[in-house]
Amino acid sequence: MTDRTALIEAILAADAIRFGEFELSHGGTSSYYVDKYRFETDPNALKAIATAFADLVDGRTLAGVALGAVPLVAATSLQTGQPYVIVRKQAKGYGTANLIEGELIEHEEVVVIEDIATTGQSALDAVAALRDAGATVEEVLVVVDRDEGASELLANHGVTLTALVHADDLLERAEHADGAN
Repeated sequence: MTDRTALIEAILAADAIRFGEFELSHGGTSSYYVDKYRFETDPNALKAIATAFADLVDGRTLAGVALGAVPLVAATSLQTGQPYVIVRKQAKGYGTANLIEGELIEHEEVVVIEDIATTGQSALDAVAALRDAGATVEEVLVVVDRDEGASELLANHGVTLTALVHADDLLERAEHADGAN
């Protein structure tokens, strides 16, 4: 089982929390930003995250949302030996024009891996694409849940959101660390 405190420390050590005024992808603003690329490109944080996800996948095929979740799903695949697919936000306009890259078998149980959940819309879009392709999807795993509605949105579509950490956990620890200096 993954040590949650060590996971939080690994994310913070990657300097993934920023404070200031930030515009978020859904158009809202926030006084803090969780920089996924900081924890996804740090080998220690990435390994801790992949190990934590590996404890939760239960033999299911993995799916990552392009682009942000690709390092997470690839690292988790290496950790578990489970195959994965990549779900594009839209089908590419050239080559095979695939929306889903990789081999997906109809009726296969798939778990979606995502980096940060705010509204949950990008995870829901990935779930819909996978379901349209014949997969069974009932869970999304996310590194950080900002607790801004993603869990509720996904639940309304029969999907459970499981977060490794919540934004409040990170913020509390980051503020504690700043106060200690």
